[in-house]
Amino acid sequence: MDVEAAKMIGAGLACFALIGAGLGIGNIFGSYLSGALRNPAAAPAQFTNLLLGFALAEATGLFGLVVALVILFK
Repeated sequence: MDVEAAKMIGAGLACFALIGAGLGIGNIFGSYLSGALRNPAAAPAQFTNLLLGFALAEATGLFGLVVALVILFK
């Protein structure tokens, strides 16, 4: 196997982290919306947890993207 082909395969596999990030963000916002519709009075108190969960899930996806770019261009 050529080194360039191995880099492409490795970068593609590293991008699977973006799939997990997308699923996680959808789950976070869906759960927040479901909880906010059931108990609207508690929604403002849970908004900080929503933002923290979003940031952590997005950071995981960005780390995977950075790893893919490092594999490709190094």
